Amino acid sequence: MDGEGPQTLCDLCLAKVCCSLDALCSRRADGSMCLIWAPLFPQEMTDQLLHKMATKGILNDTTVGIFRNCKELRLRRVSIRCCPVSAEAFRLALCPHRLQELDASWVSGGLTGANIISGLASNPECRLSLQRLCLNGLHLDWEALKDDGGVPVGFSALQGLRTLHIANTDMTHSILEHICTLPLLETLDISCSAVSKLTALLDCKNTLRSLIAHRLQGLEMTPARLLSVFSQLHALRHLDLSDDHFAVDDSDGRDGDEAVQQLLEGSPQVLPSLLSLDISGRKKVTEGAVRAFVEARSELVFLGLLATGHSSCDVLASQKNLKVTGEANENQVCEALRRYRDRECFIREALVHLYSLTTDSDKPQPDILKVQKNCLLALCSDYILQNVSFEKFLAATLVINWLSSHKEPALQRMAVAVISILVAKLSTEETAQLSKDVFIMKQLLAIVQQKAMVGVIDSTLKFALSALWNLTDETPTAARNFIACQGLELYEEVLESYYTEPSIQQKVLGLLNNIAEVEELQPDLMEEDLLEHILSLLQDSHMEVGVRYFAGGILAHLSSRPKVWTLDEELRTTILKQLHASIITWTQLEREMVSYRSFRPFCPLLQTSLPSGVQLWAVWAICLVCNQNMSHYSSMLDKEGVTELLKALAGHPDTNSDVKRISYNILQLVEQYQSNSGASDKHTGSAES
Repeated sequence: MDGEGPQTLCDLCLAKVCCSLDALCSRRADGSMCLIWAPLFPQEMTDQLLHKMATKGILNDTTVGIFRNCKELRLRRVSIRCCPVSAEAFRLALCPHRLQELDASWVSGGLTGANIISGLASNPECRLSLQRLCLNGLHLDWEALKDDGGVPVGFSALQGLRTLHIANTDMTHSILEHICTLPLLETLDISCSAVSKLTALLDCKNTLRSLIAHRLQGLEMTPARLLSVFSQLHALRHLDLSDDHFAVDDSDGRDGDEAVQQLLEGSPQVLPSLLSLDISGRKKVTEGAVRAFVEARSELVFLGLLATGHSSCDVLASQKNLKVTGEANENQVCEALRRYRDRECFIREALVHLYSLTTDSDKPQPDILKVQKNCLLALCSDYILQNVSFEKFLAATLVINWLSSHKEPALQRMAVAVISILVAKLSTEETAQLSKDVFIMKQLLAIVQQKAMVGVIDSTLKFALSALWNLTDETPTAARNFIACQGLELYEEVLESYYTEPSIQQKVLGLLNNIAEVEELQPDLMEEDLLEHILSLLQDSHMEVGVRYFAGGILAHLSSRPKVWTLDEELRTTILKQLHASIITWTQLEREMVSYRSFRPFCPLLQTSLPSGVQLWAVWAICLVCNQNMSHYSSMLDKEGVTELLKALAGHPDTNSDVKRISYNILQLVEQYQSNSGASDKHTGSAES
């Protein structure tokens, strides 16, 4: 069950058919699928099956073949939007049907507008039955428009067409002239196209009810001529003349802005049937013109004013039946989010204003919650989090604040996942700034406690533990806040409760390791029961190396400073002995277990005067990460003085042989990497010369 309620039985059955196509179908000679046996499907269910296949991402040249069976599977309303369907597969599987609606927007696979129109025109029934056609985002290939017999054919062949969406295409004025000869054309979308003139619209002035002309940058008409055309479109009820307000050149659309200004100020006798006007993004229109237009059009039901600066115009408040897109209030912003789903420039603007308007809101708002859920889903994308450049500090702050007022498990899981990854991407300075707020620590610890109380092991718990681990990495402020919020007591319980769960143990010990690195906080870890438990993890040969590694790190840091040690000296001696005995049994890992911002916390452990167990843990750790990613750590070793410390260890007569061996290994890795890098640079230089 999702947020919209349980799926219908029909949905479940169609989903089952989709995932069972291989078993239900045989293959034709061309590789396309054919149902082995098919009952006579109810017509609407056939449409639903194709739609389900498209939304599941399995509709392609192979699977669309099942619809070549026009007798049992009868299609009427078809959407292959964004599906990889070729011209041949389209012709064989879809054109024989008596289609009423077709959405082929943004189809991949080489299918062009010409392929679609000629294919549909080849079916005499389709010529009359097709009422709605969407070709947004396609290459029209107008010159290739011919029927199966090689005779030139165009949109005029589809005499029943009432709605045509042809935005973001290579449509020209000549193509528009052809389109406007359609006898029943009521709705036309020519947004973001290369159209230079709109005079052809006069050929359908008696039927055209809706014109969508968003961002027509190639328009070459004076404001007066443009207004002259609009004044003759007597049947027009909806007009969209919006523009992208993020356009680089501020002079773009100047004639369009002037035409819109004149339209707003003009007589209601121009476009007398108009009920809906969208001028969002038109920055040059004046508030006075907007007021005059609204006052003169009492029947108006929609006005698009987003990014115009005039959505707070006082006259709008008195129009109870008028819906407005803008930024003056939540209703306007939500209306913008509903209407502009395919317009990035407006969605971005609306989301910014949504945040500004709802930051301090404490009342439940279901519509806004659904917008926020979509934002979290987008942020949860690995590609966006790892590769896209954006303000990660701001995003982390927003998601953390949002988390405090939303307890729904699915949303909580997404939010904590985003936080855990974003925090790891912050600089040390940003992490320190973020961790100043104790509230953040309390939020994450509350989630851990909530899960630990019932012994749950799920992704939310793991993400929360990861977030806390990343938050305290080389950040003493965060570590102090963790202790102040009783995090130590909670983590001791988690260590004991989840003893058989290495993935949980590792994250808990990783954070305790961060605390152990901070000298002033080491006394807080001086608890005999805690250290004996960590020692038992280090010694357990059946425990994963990752767990033993972090257990060893905690013990190495605490036992390296005799002056800080306040417990029984015998325990320290045992720890030092077991550190060495355990580490020499570990094998280097292939997978990346940990990464470090710097090697600074290791420097105190690499002193020649320290016990071998402490030194051994430090060199083993450095060797581990260098083996896995030397390109990342090579400069860090030199810059932070680690290379010199390793040389001192390797050359000191009293250094333990195991420590010497690993130190030499690291130094050899560095030398080999630098040698290879130098050779590569020389090779590149000679190639360029």
